[in-house]
Amino acid sequence: MKTEIERKFLVVGDAWRADADAGEPCEQGYISSDPEAATVRVRVIGSLGFLTIKGPTTGVSRTEMEYEIPLEEAQQILRNFCKKRVISKRRHLYQTNGIVWEIDEFFGENKGLILAEIELETEDQHFEKPDWLGEEVSHDSRYFNAALACHRKKSEMHCS
Repeated sequence: MKTEIERKFLVVGDAWRADADAGEPCEQGYISSDPEAATVRVRVIGSLGFLTIKGPTTGVSRTEMEYEIPLEEAQQILRNFCKKRVISKRRHLYQTNGIVWEIDEFFGENKGLILAEIELETEDQHFEKPDWLGEEVSHDSRYFNAALACHRKKSEMHCS
């Protein structure tokens, strides 16, 4: 079982675009999104499918298990089990100083939102912040993908 240590920031401006890749379309849906227990999601990114289970967040860490699954099965799970708990985005990669940033540009109800995430080896790992990083939202559950998948205003936190 892997521990994911992730920090998340709002993105300010478009300066990151000059050095980021073109990105891949990503659609992910949530089967379960209980922050006290587990989040279970399915993701289609490019031509790959993944099933991911994440435990509760402590600080900026949580346990994570991710499995590649057949693309067709991932698409069926999105359609049949996730219903309205789906987000669409384009994931860009931006590399600097040996670190890879994942920059998610959201569509649909969350259009205009751009978030940057970085995965770390330890919670206190030092990293340089690019100029285009805005406010850190690692601890703000409104910016968790599971909350954004509810297709509600970012100020609302739970799906019905």
